[in-house]
Amino acid sequence: MTEDTGGHIAYILGAAMAQARLDDVHAVDIVTRAFRAPGLNEVHDRTSEQVSPNCRILRLRTANAGYLSKEALEAELPALTQAFLDLLRDMPHRPDVIHAHFADAARLAQAAEAEFGIRWIYTPHSLALQKGPDAAHLPALQTRIAFERAAIAGAGAIIVSSRDEAERQLLPYGADAEGRSHCLAPGVDLAPLSDASAADGLLAPFLRDPSLPILLAVARPVRKKNLIGLVEAYAASPALQARANLVILAGLRDGIARGPAEQDEVLRGLFDCVDRHGLWGKVALPPRHDAEQLRALYDRAARGGVFVNPAFHEPFGLTLIEAAQAGVPVVATRNGGPVDILAQLGHGALVDPQDPAQIAAACLGLMDDPDRAARVRMAQVRALAVFDWGDWAERSVALCRTLGQPASRPRRIVRRILASDIDGTLTGSYAAALRFGDWHAARSETLMFAVATGRAVSQARRVLDDWQLPRPDLFITSVGSEIWRWSPDGRLARCADYARHLDGEWDRAAVAALLAEHDPHWQPGYEQRRWKLSLFGTADLADDLRRDLAQRGLGARVIASHGQFIDILPPRAGKAAALRFEAERWGLDLSHCITAGDSGNDADMLAVSGAAILPANAYAELDHLRGPGIYRSPCAHAAGVIDGLTRLGLGAPVRPRAPAQTPAPRLARSNAAKAAKPAHA
Repeated sequence: MTEDTGGHIAYILGAAMAQARLDDVHAVDIVTRAFRAPGLNEVHDRTSEQVSPNCRILRLRTANAGYLSKEALEAELPALTQAFLDLLRDMPHRPDVIHAHFADAARLAQAAEAEFGIRWIYTPHSLALQKGPDAAHLPALQTRIAFERAAIAGAGAIIVSSRDEAERQLLPYGADAEGRSHCLAPGVDLAPLSDASAADGLLAPFLRDPSLPILLAVARPVRKKNLIGLVEAYAASPALQARANLVILAGLRDGIARGPAEQDEVLRGLFDCVDRHGLWGKVALPPRHDAEQLRALYDRAARGGVFVNPAFHEPFGLTLIEAAQAGVPVVATRNGGPVDILAQLGHGALVDPQDPAQIAAACLGLMDDPDRAARVRMAQVRALAVFDWGDWAERSVALCRTLGQPASRPRRIVRRILASDIDGTLTGSYAAALRFGDWHAARSETLMFAVATGRAVSQARRVLDDWQLPRPDLFITSVGSEIWRWSPDGRLARCADYARHLDGEWDRAAVAALLAEHDPHWQPGYEQRRWKLSLFGTADLADDLRRDLAQRGLGARVIASHGQFIDILPPRAGKAAALRFEAERWGLDLSHCITAGDSGNDADMLAVSGAAILPANAYAELDHLRGPGIYRSPCAHAAGVIDGLTRLGLGAPVRPRAPAQTPAPRLARSNAAKAAKPAHA
């Protein structure tokens, strides 16, 4: 409806209503600002509005009653903060938790915590430092960046939607931000199709041949969405023009010279681009649309068309999930959240948003795919299963309950350390994972449990939660290039001493330059860390890289795993090196360590520890490991780990649980949540 109405509005409404449906949540209040403006619904001036059972909108009033864009909102924040504190002061029951969306709201949450001690969490949605390589130096963004830094530093937890947000976008805001981030996939409530012809009248004035499939784009008319770039890509491809019409829903407009400056600039650019390339009759730019028409357009695009998001950077991308749920294949920018979304969907194409030919080729490729129907159906099923508001609500409320809880009682004496990989080692069998939890609860106070994983810390926590695995005392992450420990207030912090230790012989820029000479197939951007560079490739490529790095005199470790991944680390890094570093802090050495793993990136720690456990499902790339300390269990996954621990005298024999005692993770979380104390959000 305005340039400030984006996917975050759908997120907030969907999240709040899903939380309000939980049995253990009394109520959810959405707090926003009251305003009056010509052309906008008068509902925005109501003090209170019920949106669903147990969920309402409360609106704060200040002396300024007009609509304000986000750029103009800063001057109003002191008055809004006072109005918010007054609202809380008069409530018969104050909220248990505040969830601040964007940094402006975080300022109100910080004030509420100072006044009333209310814990709060933060979701940024879109961060200023992602607005381009020079964003940190742009005067217009300095205040916003400062607010975002304060929000990220002060929040009890940070909820984001994608790995890109958790593992890349947050990093410039502080070394420990990632340790407090929780990646919860949001839900998408795609309305059922009620009238397939609802969009016909919308498109009729624009299209010469409306029977053609459509390329559909839905985005606010702002520069970062690169809508003009999409028209240029379409204009440069006669083949694409012959095969499909282009339909762009660029918000709701009343002319092209009556809105905010950026919106008007983008709209004029769109019309100019269509006109210059003679595309009238092939491109539709409707001035207005409603939800029913949008749903009908998704249906139209599902019939041989494609959904396209060409943004220069997309923090997440809810419309991609809507399209997938409607059965539309997706072409999306390779910058930001779509990388994670398409990985979860298992279908679609990522493109360089500044490469018109690549955008056009990706659209044609998905339209011509001979297996389109089966692949689209698979992506549709995944989109419906993964992006579910019910699951998001349960996870977020469970997270809220942990706010302010102290970390586990610190261990005063550590005599042995168990360091285990996660994927395939502790995961793979729900029943065995639960039995590992039983072992963990009964283990000796002097035995430290660490996970050693190729994943980043935020994803490691997510997988442990998915499988109901116990919280470790220590995280060794990113293939042993980072160590994360719990602070007394329950936050995870990256070990600065280990970071300095790795920096000693690591010339990341020079190593990256050498890798570039091999025309590498890079893993996604969020896999590239300060002390880790990651590629897709075979063991043979890994051997070539080792040889070339050695010839150039560059210190680095090359680790191949699972037959398809290659990680390049500082020479002092690795799972074994990180484990040795931690052991020495306790006056121990690797002979006091027990390790468990199933793949090549576990090999170094398995080879040098005092005892090593390989579950039955271990990859052939570990077949070379031999010796008296190596135990190959006949049991798979966590059952193999427990078997190995039992042989070391550190556990009871593995016993099967009754089926009723091994529920799937989501069911178990739901039951646990319902047994807990009700909450107000």
